[in-house]
Amino acid sequence: MARVLRVVPVGDPLDLMEPLRRALANSGDAVMPVPGLGAGADAAVPGREPVRVPRRVAVVIETSGSTARPKRVMLSTDALLSSATASSVRLGGPGQWLLALPVHYIAGVQVLVRSLAAGTTPVVLPGGHFDPAVFAAHADRLTDPSRFTALVPVQLARLVTAAADDGVLRAALRRFTAILVGGQALPPGLFERARELGLNLITTYGSSETAGGCVYNGIPIGNTLVRSVAGQLEISGSVLAEGYLGDPELTRDRFIDVDGVRWYRTGDLGAVDAQAGVVRVLGRMDNVIISGGEKVSLEAVEQVVRALPGLGEALVLGVDDPQWGQVPVIVRHGPAAGSGARPGADPAALAGIGEAVASVLGRAARPARIVTLPVIPHLASGKPDRQALGRILHDLRGGGEPGPNVAVDP
Repeated sequence: MARVLRVVPVGDPLDLMEPLRRALANSGDAVMPVPGLGAGADAAVPGREPVRVPRRVAVVIETSGSTARPKRVMLSTDALLSSATASSVRLGGPGQWLLALPVHYIAGVQVLVRSLAAGTTPVVLPGGHFDPAVFAAHADRLTDPSRFTALVPVQLARLVTAAADDGVLRAALRRFTAILVGGQALPPGLFERARELGLNLITTYGSSETAGGCVYNGIPIGNTLVRSVAGQLEISGSVLAEGYLGDPELTRDRFIDVDGVRWYRTGDLGAVDAQAGVVRVLGRMDNVIISGGEKVSLEAVEQVVRALPGLGEALVLGVDDPQWGQVPVIVRHGPAAGSGARPGADPAALAGIGEAVASVLGRAARPARIVTLPVIPHLASGKPDRQALGRILHDLRGGGEPGPNVAVDP
């Protein structure tokens, strides 16, 4: 049996609550929230045959495509509610949520699912620029004693920085029962800075394919199991997606059956402590370059770089190099060239960074240069848009001279 997939362009996120409730109750169409009517809404074009999904599918999430082509992930009612229940148990019970993430991504949808399961109405943070003062004002609208929110690291970093000198914001953050942070690795020191402010921070790991975060502070929640196979993390449990809409080949590749147990191959490098069961994520398997014949994990380089002074939010990408094949390049945010500041790194500073990286990861991992941009492009989810950054770096290399607002170290 199948049912129709309804594409829902989201303006006010609360407008998604009722279609989502009906989808979860199997009394309405499955829903695919999108930010607007565009390429993502082909299924709803008048005159075309409606797209149908398996009856058990309640929600379809289109992934951001930050490092690969977008995929449409099919999630069942059981997977979504299993995730919400496991989260509630881990957090000590249900409560009210401050929605600070777009609902066309799984983290935002799960805030709505948890709210429906708890019988509460979330407070919605306005879209656009993330303002800590606006966040504090909306946090004050929460009425339930148990208060939660889910953020990405860039949002948390802005809150922690502002809260250091803002007692009102600091008090608002401390009133949260828990603050979930996921979507990407936390910059070194940010977790500790948040804890020093008295915040109950919980790091999460998961994806659309696992109905959101299924590992909290390194420990799987609910009936989720995580293992490492040849260095790749694989996940099983009731939170797993049904597969990818319209892509059975990719579904077969990423969702496998081993001795009657279904596993999702995450594409993430990682390890699981055999005794404590703590999951450690080391980075994407597809975020590895070959430099001088050696494999280099760009995320491992990024972790080392972010631990250095002034580089806490830097990014590391790979670019082609005529001598080494590929090399790591540091991208950071800074003032535009000609603004009176000197955003570029001098050769000595770059050499120092290179030595720090080489001491941990080997000489092949040394960054080749630093590029400073006045604006770092981000996806709607809050993650850095690495595809856009890759195009910028490619254009810089191909064009010879950087633009007027770009600084490249000597």
